[in-house]
Amino acid sequence: MVSLPVQIAEMLGQTLIQMVPATIALALVFTVLAHVWACNPGRPWWRKREIVTDLCYWFLVPLFARVFRIGLLVVIAGLVFGIRDSAELVAFYDNGHGPLSTLPIWLQAMLFLVISDFVMYWLHRMFHRGGFWRYHAVHHSSEDVDWISAARFHPVNLLLGTVGVDVLMLTAGISPSAMLWVGPFNLFLSAFVHANLNWDLGPFRYLLASPVFHRWHHTSLDEGGNSNFAGTFPVWDILFGTFRMPAGRLPDDYGIDDKAFPSEIAGQLAYPFRKS
Repeated sequence: MVSLPVQIAEMLGQTLIQMVPATIALALVFTVLAHVWACNPGRPWWRKREIVTDLCYWFLVPLFARVFRIGLLVVIAGLVFGIRDSAELVAFYDNGHGPLSTLPIWLQAMLFLVISDFVMYWLHRMFHRGGFWRYHAVHHSSEDVDWISAARFHPVNLLLGTVGVDVLMLTAGISPSAMLWVGPFNLFLSAFVHANLNWDLGPFRYLLASPVFHRWHHTSLDEGGNSNFAGTFPVWDILFGTFRMPAGRLPDDYGIDDKAFPSEIAGQLAYPFRKS
């Protein structure tokens, strides 16, 4: 039986193999685009004040997500479906189960995108309230918002947000193969909406989240930071009254009110517990 440290090391290796080429590609794309269409002038992303912190998140968060996702799926399979044998577990989740698994993969992927984005919209609003905010504040702490800021999430936020929704959808019967379609799209879109670009997508601004749409979300509360909660489809913000994209203006000030917020990753991970 493979030990837990060895399993974690293997997952870390797999994560690096996947993330390194994707990171290089995203860095090249958004460096070129921001050189021409920057929303906020100033230092490039690689000279950000907290670039080391963001790089740590960029590579650690996918590892956290993978460990959390597998762990939750194993627990749910045992508690809900009574599956404890490893071979049965793999077979159960491998191609999905129930009515949803019989749908074409492209349709499963679309359902996954729409339903998960709707659920994440409400979870995102939840994380802006009460005690949940101290975890989500980690994501909003960046004052130099750029594509590399996309992964700055506290593990608790990650567990109750993206990972929890992924597990919910897989438990409902969606095939993991659908996530193979959705995963690269979500990675690119997350980096795209955080990129330092002045793009609002023009007539398509109401169909798909854009950098300007999401940068308004990262502004102060006075500027409208409690708006634009959707990760992919702005229609949720339009329907529930939280859409904000002022005409003829671009956001230019980001971060949180707590000036004592730590800049290094260890301090940021401990921050919610000190605040509580």
